[in-house]
Amino acid sequence: MTGLRGSLLAATALLGLSSALDLPANLKSFYDVVSKGKCSNVLSDGFYSSEDSASKYNAVYCGDHLEDWGIVYLQGTNNDLVNMDIDCDGIQGSPADDGRCGKSGDTQSDTSFEDAISGYTNGAVKNLDANAIPYVVFGNVKNNPGDNYKEFKPQEYGVEPLSIMAVVCDGKMVLGVWGDENGSDNAHPVVGEASISLATLCFGKGMNGNNGHGENDVLYIAFTGKDAVPGASANWAATSADQFEQSISELGNKLVAKIGGGSVPPGGTNFPPASTGAPPPASTGAPPPASAAIPPPAVTPIFPPPSGPSQPHTPVVPPPVQTPAGGGGSGSGSGACAWEGHCLGKNSVPFPSLFPLDLVCRNRGKILALCGD
Repeated sequence: MTGLRGSLLAATALLGLSSALDLPANLKSFYDVVSKGKCSNVLSDGFYSSEDSASKYNAVYCGDHLEDWGIVYLQGTNNDLVNMDIDCDGIQGSPADDGRCGKSGDTQSDTSFEDAISGYTNGAVKNLDANAIPYVVFGNVKNNPGDNYKEFKPQEYGVEPLSIMAVVCDGKMVLGVWGDENGSDNAHPVVGEASISLATLCFGKGMNGNNGHGENDVLYIAFTGKDAVPGASANWAATSADQFEQSISELGNKLVAKIGGGSVPPGGTNFPPASTGAPPPASTGAPPPASAAIPPPAVTPIFPPPSGPSQPHTPVVPPPVQTPAGGGGSGSGSGACAWEGHCLGKNSVPFPSLFPLDLVCRNRGKILALCGD
């Protein structure tokens, strides 16, 4: 019995290490679009998904939704995304280290934001543990000022160190943090790298320090603003990726929910919810409730704006209409209205900004004459 219980506990632990979050419908819709598209607002280009990429760069930092959703993400240039290399930097030999990082040939004992981690934990944790903390290597910096190397600094676009990042991989979503930067120790400026614990959540324990995921189908999303930083509320002392991810899931899910924005983003692309496979509900034939929102009909302005450069507005006064004898119009003079009640103030007409007249005489939608004072 003891042996069976031990086996169950071991299996549970293994499942915990390989768990990931369900992919929300809005994020799946976004992924389906960008994984087959190209970036319009390129923040910085000239990056490579892997060292063995073609001679021309094949990845960019994209800001297509920097303004509306507050995100920066990596986009491929061939209607694809980027891959996932493995990072084993930070704390070495921790209880979470299962030996898979030992295959890495370029492991370092430090990461980019050690001081911040120490501050959040009052010195109890001094660095990230790649075996337990799911983090993304994001941004590119020169190891030496004289290096001829392409840089990208996410801070310049509002991304804060150790802020939440969302990764879409293998049909799942993994939440992590921005924990390290790509240095200038490769022939090309490379992107698409994550800690071994994050890679394991994505693709399982086949990941190791020398074996990542080579397909360009991984989406890395960084969120801007200080409200994307979990700070001291994150479990920086976690001994598994599952523990850490749970500590940031509430904030992470809140940030992910902004993607899609509930409206049509620039360019007219609407990201519908993911299909569940269920058939649509049958129509009952009943009319919609009175409270149902009905969109207003499209209205064409009487005088559409000119297509050329804007010019100073010159009022156009309609020709006067002769008042019939005894008409008793609401104005006076040859330009008076011929019928009571037809003088409308400019704020009463459908498009007041298009009418230069303070008062106009209207009949069946046509401006007939200036009304008298």
